[in-house]
Amino acid sequence: MPLERIAVVTGGSSGIGAAIARTLAAEGWHCVLVARNEERLRAVAGEIGAEYEVCDVGDREAVDRMAKSVLARHPSLALLVNNAGIAGPSAGETGGRGFLDADPERIEELFRVNFLGAVWCLRAFMPGLEAARPSHVVNVASVAGTVAVPPGPYSATKHALVAFSRTLAATLPAVGIRVHTINPGWIETPGFPQRGALGNRLLDRLVAEPDDVARRVVDAVNSNRPEIFVPRWYRIPALVQAAVPGLVSRLLARRART
Repeated sequence: MPLERIAVVTGGSSGIGAAIARTLAAEGWHCVLVARNEERLRAVAGEIGAEYEVCDVGDREAVDRMAKSVLARHPSLALLVNNAGIAGPSAGETGGRGFLDADPERIEELFRVNFLGAVWCLRAFMPGLEAARPSHVVNVASVAGTVAVPPGPYSATKHALVAFSRTLAATLPAVGIRVHTINPGWIETPGFPQRGALGNRLLDRLVAEPDDVARRVVDAVNSNRPEIFVPRWYRIPALVQAAVPGLVSRLLARRART
């Protein structure tokens, strides 16, 4: 009888995280869901037969306690999905200047949850990932982590996460841990509503669903894909900014002025 495959999914109480958990469960994984909202966590966990842990991933000590609890039950962890994230301040909230006008506490929270949460979770779960080798780490970043988008704080956290993930992808395979970066574009979720907010019906058609991201996460793990954009065409703006960053900055500046 094959050993049970254990996956930890942060931000698993709703949106992309819940979709990833449902898809993994359908693929035969046993999931441990992590998030701050216990009511929603309990509902999703009950739906798919998962376990859950209430934890703020931006709190390093809380992450260490949570991981210790999980590893006591499951010493071997085949998959860690760092998906937890929060939305950044909008241009309207910051006057369009982001780092200069956004609430300092909000900027710090964004970096703690969106970036450092993935760092703390990986460090805390490394013993379980090493015990299950070959194992996998999936970091759910964003297209905003490859294209700098005003007002800036959210995009900066995702740039940091992409750099973190790419560095891991170059180093951890040597010890039997494969790393995958998922960069979603516009995805309709409760925490990040997109349709209608974009102000353009054509753009609304480009909004994808959490299930689309969840399927690509499974694809990345099963086929050992290091980096995936969801939908695929979002790779184009990332390549454009990498090739001609000055042009992209001028276009964004023109858009900000208008």
